[in-house]
Amino acid sequence: MSRMLVSLNKLWVGALLLLAASASAYSAPKTVLVLGDSLSAEYGLNRGSGWVALLEKKLKAERISATIVNASISGETTSGGRARLPALIRQHKPSVVVIELGANDGLRGLPVASAEDNLRTMVDLARKNDAQVLLVGMRMPPNYGRAYTEQFFNMYTKLSTRYKAPLVPFMLEGVADQPKLFQADRLHPNADAHPIILANIWPKFKPLVKAQ
Repeated sequence: MSRMLVSLNKLWVGALLLLAASASAYSAPKTVLVLGDSLSAEYGLNRGSGWVALLEKKLKAERISATIVNASISGETTSGGRARLPALIRQHKPSVVVIELGANDGLRGLPVASAEDNLRTMVDLARKNDAQVLLVGMRMPPNYGRAYTEQFFNMYTKLSTRYKAPLVPFMLEGVADQPKLFQADRLHPNADAHPIILANIWPKFKPLVKAQ
């Protein structure tokens, strides 16, 4: 009888150790916060056809456990994102923050130094809260002048290098030069463009949600 009890105890200990190992190996679903402007907020699109919604579908298709919080607002600037980010981080506690901002600063001709300072503050805040950051870059049209457009574009590379953060250099790569991929306002990509946008973002995004 005593031998049987010893064997049962060993079985229970083994089962508990196995459960403990499984629990430690389990990776809780990550929360991904997307902080962007109209390019991420499905402006002019049917719900579910923007790149963020497509990203959510792709994660499910690839069986990657992650929750997407799309906090993008049409017309958002880097200063608006900077102001909103602290509360968003407190509320959602994201593991990954995707920052897709700057386009509206550039279109309004705002100083690049101000936009860079806002982006830097956002990256700092995300990092201090143990979130990884993906920067999504933008280009300005050539009519803004060579000096401004180059300074604006290089802003994202500078931040990526400084923080060793992954960067999508130009989210509209393969879209910007295709008029058929834009809505009637010629500013916002149509639904056909958003799978291309996702294809630009996915290679830099995937390692962040796959990392343990």
